[in-house]
Amino acid sequence: MVDFPPRRKPSRKGSMADVPKNLLDQIKELERLFSVDQAKLKEVTEHFVGELEKGLSVEGGSIPMNPTWVMGYPDGYETGTFLALDMGGTNLRVCEIILGEEKGEFEIIQSKYRMPDELKSGDSEELWEYIADCLQQFIEYHHEVEDLEQMDSKLPLGFTFSFPATQDFIDHGVLQRWTKGFDISGVEGKDVAPLFEAALEKRKLPVRLSALINDTTGTLIASHYTDDTMQIGCIFGTGCNAAYMENCGSVPKIAHYNLPPDMPIAINCEYGAFDNELVVLPRTPFDVIIDNDSPRPGQQAFEKMIAGLYLGELFRLVLVDLHDNKCGLFEGQDISKLRKAYSLDASFLSFIEEDPFENLSETGELFARELSLKGSKPELELCRRLAELIGSRAARLSACGVAAICKKKKIESCHVGADGSVFNKYPHFKVRGAQALREILDWPKGKRDPVDIRAAEDGSGVGAALIAALTIKRVKAGNLAGIRNTEGMI
Repeated sequence: MVDFPPRRKPSRKGSMADVPKNLLDQIKELERLFSVDQAKLKEVTEHFVGELEKGLSVEGGSIPMNPTWVMGYPDGYETGTFLALDMGGTNLRVCEIILGEEKGEFEIIQSKYRMPDELKSGDSEELWEYIADCLQQFIEYHHEVEDLEQMDSKLPLGFTFSFPATQDFIDHGVLQRWTKGFDISGVEGKDVAPLFEAALEKRKLPVRLSALINDTTGTLIASHYTDDTMQIGCIFGTGCNAAYMENCGSVPKIAHYNLPPDMPIAINCEYGAFDNELVVLPRTPFDVIIDNDSPRPGQQAFEKMIAGLYLGELFRLVLVDLHDNKCGLFEGQDISKLRKAYSLDASFLSFIEEDPFENLSETGELFARELSLKGSKPELELCRRLAELIGSRAARLSACGVAAICKKKKIESCHVGADGSVFNKYPHFKVRGAQALREILDWPKGKRDPVDIRAAEDGSGVGAALIAALTIKRVKAGNLAGIRNTEGMI
């Protein structure tokens, strides 16, 4: 998750009239590097469709297209009390969700715990111990019990584990690789469910893991719970991803389960890995640097061009290059703060794009406050244009994944539930993404967009609880496909 400043009024349009030629030349070069025209959007989308298909095949591809064993949507009449645990890139969130008797009704209480940076590169046991400790604090506080072992029954829990995982069962998941800056040894290639359950057992917590899910799958399910026209769930935040409902008969890699071909199954695309082979993505030299310096070079190629974790770093790398090699940006000033990798996040760009003043006074104050740099008006105009270009490219490329799913599934009209800090808080991201969809799918002008990306319901909280409820409902109905451990579910 990326923290953003509060919303301001819509941005003013900048003027380049007072920008000297050397800076104007650099702006034109940046526009050439970071702009993505309609033809490139269509080329990326067409390749995307083929890669989605390849991911569903027995052989597989760069995009994992993970079956989630979520076999259909909720009907709105699921009931009960559920815990949800949300492990994302920045925070750990624990929720208790009560699904009520009225259709689509729920209550939620929640607490957030900061995910310490040292845990992200520590060892496996420390991670699970920390998560179990947060869960214990939450239960003790909200249930006011001194001895957790005395609770009447175990609370079913949906665990939102927002990292690429292979699932042969809904209550297990083998981590394929860490993303979002995590690099914890001893977890990749292992089933995370027993590691988590061992930490629960060590503390004798009255909790039963019912479902291990991805936040994107949760977003799909939670959004459909309140709006049955939602057919795709997306995350545009620290990372990027999408999930949608496929037919089992269209997923060759699960054919050996002999499931009814028309049975629905949610697919967690994990399409941040799209085009790791670098066939169509319009990478710049700065994207190459980000990839080479990342914990996983050669992976998550698409994500590194559009996700919030990387937007500020892209911006920083360009500014350093302009200072050192091109036009003497911030000439004669100490840019040591700017040289620190990942010292700027997406909120820095957001602040610049929302500066409402013609003289860019707030942008100037931001550079002085955060980087101890004094920018001239022309220099600030360049910085502003660079922020717009990076933000626009991210939004426009993000539309390619949505368009590819629509093309693959032949969806002509639907709502798309989107969540994540970049989608919700980065200025103009929604408008720019919607414009790119129009260009890719050739919609007629003047009519309402048939595919509408809108704010999602709480996927990692309510979605996780709903999927836990759906899993228990399936056990009661005797539909045990993709459920490993049914003991204690009913």
